[in-house]
Order: sequence, then C-alpha cells, then structure tokens
Amino acid sequence: MVTSRSVFRRKPVAQIATEHEGELSRSLGLWQLTAIGVGGIIGAGIFALAGAVANETAGPAVLVSFLIAGVASAAAALSYAEFAGLIPKAGSAYTYGYAVLGEIVGWFIGWDLLLEYTAIVAVVAIGISGYFGFLVQQFGVGLPAWSLGAPGTGPGHVVDLFAALLCLLIAALLNLGIRAAARFETFVVALKVAVVLLVIVVGFFFVDTANYTPFFPYGVGGAVTGAATVFFAVFGYDAMSTAAEESRDARRHMPRAIVYSLLISMILYVLATLVLTGMQNYREIDPESGFSSAFASVGLSRLASVIAVGAIVGILTVMFTFMLGVTRVWFSMSRDGLLPAWFARLHPVRRVPSRVTWIVGVASALIAGFLPIKEAAELTNIGILLAFVVVCVAVIVLRYRQPHLPRSFRTPWMPVVPGAGVLFSLWLITYLDPVTWLRFAVWFLLGLVVYFAYSRRHSVLN
Repeated sequence: MVTSRSVFRRKPVAQIATEHEGELSRSLGLWQLTAIGVGGIIGAGIFALAGAVANETAGPAVLVSFLIAGVASAAAALSYAEFAGLIPKAGSAYTYGYAVLGEIVGWFIGWDLLLEYTAIVAVVAIGISGYFGFLVQQFGVGLPAWSLGAPGTGPGHVVDLFAALLCLLIAALLNLGIRAAARFETFVVALKVAVVLLVIVVGFFFVDTANYTPFFPYGVGGAVTGAATVFFAVFGYDAMSTAAEESRDARRHMPRAIVYSLLISMILYVLATLVLTGMQNYREIDPESGFSSAFASVGLSRLASVIAVGAIVGILTVMFTFMLGVTRVWFSMSRDGLLPAWFARLHPVRRVPSRVTWIVGVASALIAGFLPIKEAAELTNIGILLAFVVVCVAVIVLRYRQPHLPRSFRTPWMPVVPGAGVLFSLWLITYLDPVTWLRFAVWFLLGLVVYFAYSRRHSVLN
C-alpha cells in the first residue's frame, strides 16, 4: 500500500554522513575541487553568451546582467555550501532533497538531473564541434562534411562525428580514475583562465570608453532580461558538489570550493564583459563569437584565432564537470536502491562507477551525434532550476528542524538568502520555452512509472 509516509521517508543526515565510507577514492584537494567548479562555470557563457546578450538584449549593461545573475546564483551556491559541509556525499541536490524533504522529492530531482546533465554534455560537445569546424576551414584542412557541425545542415550530413567522439573521450578520461581525471581538468582550467586573462589584459589597451554610451540602450529591463539568459552561465558548482565523496576533507574543502569557484568566475566574467563592450560598439559585436570579432575589429586577427582555440579548450572542461555530476548522481541513486544496484558497481582498482560512466558517455554521444544543438538544448535547464529550489528550501527546513547539527559552513542571513534563491529560480523557470515544459512533463511521468514500479519497493529504506 502506498502512503505519504512511505514516499516521503527520509534518510537521517547522520546516517548519510557516515555510511559507504571508503567506496569512492578520496583524492581531491581544495584547488582541484575549485578547478572542477570553475571548469563547469566558465565556458559558453564567456565565449558565446556574453556577446549575444550584449548585442541583442542589454548592450554594455551585460555587465549588470552578469552581476544580477551572479548574486542570484550565489543565493543557491551558499545553500549548496552548507549542505556540502554537512553531508559530504555524492549525489548533490538528490542527496540533500532525500535527507530533508523525502524520498520522492529526492528521486525526482535525481531523475531529472540524469537527463539534464547528460544533455548539457551533448550540447557543449556540439558547440565545440562548431568551433572546431570553423578552425579547420580557416586552415584549409579537408574533412568529410558529415563529420563536423550540427546534424542535418548539409547534403548527406547525418551525424556530428566529432561531437560524439568527444563525449566518448570524456567518458574514457573519467574512467582513468578521479585523481588522473582531476589533474587533467586542473591543467585545462588553468589554461582556460590564462586565455581569459590574456583577453582581459590585451583588450584593456583597446577599450574606447565612448562605446559604453548609452550604457542601458535597451533600458534597465534589458539588463534584467539578460540576467535570465546568462544565469545558465553561472552555475556549475551544483555538478561539482557531486564530487564531495571524492574529496580528502569534504567538510572543510567543499564549501570553500563552491564559494571560491563562483567568486573567481564572476570576477573574470565582469572584467571580460567590460573589455568586450569597451572594444566594440554593442551593435557591432558578433552574437556567436563576440571576443574573436572584437579583436579582429582592432586588427588582432591572429589573437582572435588563439581565442577561438581557447574557447574550444575552455568549453571542454564544462563537459568534464557535468559528466562527472551525472555519473555520481546515478551512482548514488543506485546505491540507495532507487535504481538497480548493478549501476553502482565500482571499478575494483580505480574506484570509479565505470558502468554508469560509459552508459552516459554513449548516451551523450548519441544525442550529440544525431540531434541539432537547439533540440538538444531543449532537454536542459528546468531540472537544474528545480534542483536549486529544492536545495534552498531544504536548507531552510533543516536549519529549523535540526539547528544543532554540526555545520562546517552556515548560509548567512537565514532565511533571506535561500529564500531569494527560491524566488529567483522560480522566476527564471517562467522564462523557459513551452517545449522545455513538455519535455519535463514526459520525463516526469516516465519517472513516476519507474518510481512506483521499481524504486519504492527496492529502496534501501523500504
């Protein structure tokens, strides 16, 4: 018999914090975690979205758009930081929701993130493929038309082979073990940050302050609308928090890594947008390759090519962070009995969930290879915003339900900060396309069937 008590049963926080010790390899330090967070946040937002929003929505006030989005994202980030120090386990929003709001809430957040994160990996792969195809053409290298770019855009063009192979490459990298994978991620993130700093420093000498006038060409409303768009460029710490169980000292390091990664990323975003809109009038910025066009406009075409290469490398780290996230959420759900335990088996030597990683790699490769980027992108967004809502609500509930739990980090100005995170996330959800809602409804109903047919009966808590 199904009762509200059975579907809203909760895993005690103290039990979650101590169970399954030693399963995953604890190899990550503070700066490796921070690199994973920065790798997830800085990507398409700085290399593509900044130019598009400046040109079409906000003008020079794109800087304000990023600040608004950053403040709103920080409200959720601080809630994640409290949970990361309190429950240092894989699973992120799924685990936090399960512990505080009940099994069925945790299930649906986890279920939706499985699709959202996988689709994000695919979307980013398609984006990288587009950049790569542009560079290949620039250097006059002849490759088959079917191997690059969005599927269905040319005669006989049926698969984006480069994007599909890229997804499989990230899966192979993650299967090498978290220590080796994190070293690669840290190196690539350092390279990406160096490119962004190069853009900021060199671009500063070509800034014309006259380009900042008018600062709000689309009104203050344009800057606010721009914030709704660029908000999706300032999360990534949510996927990074799934690595808590692989941190050497998660209670101390995870909260700091979440805050540091968002702070570093926001500083770079603000400085980069300031340079972008100062180098070129907002009406002339290329919506698709803003920085490359800006540098080309001042006679630095070679540097523009370097930036394009940096964009490819930079966006690659986003794939790493979100594939890491989806595999750890899936692993946690399987370990809790909500999905078959077969998926939770770890590699005997490397201590990583190899089976799940390869399944995600293949699934994202199929999406990237056979769907145009717009259709793939329609599979994303709503689940992450709902995860933000769940985490922000859960941190409020747990603070008042169990105020004396040992928290290594406490969200400030309770309940104002998490409350702001809830309101802003719900506001952004209203901006999503109807197609996104339709996809969510179908995936939700499928999840409902899986939960009541399998998960509720096989749950470890049953």
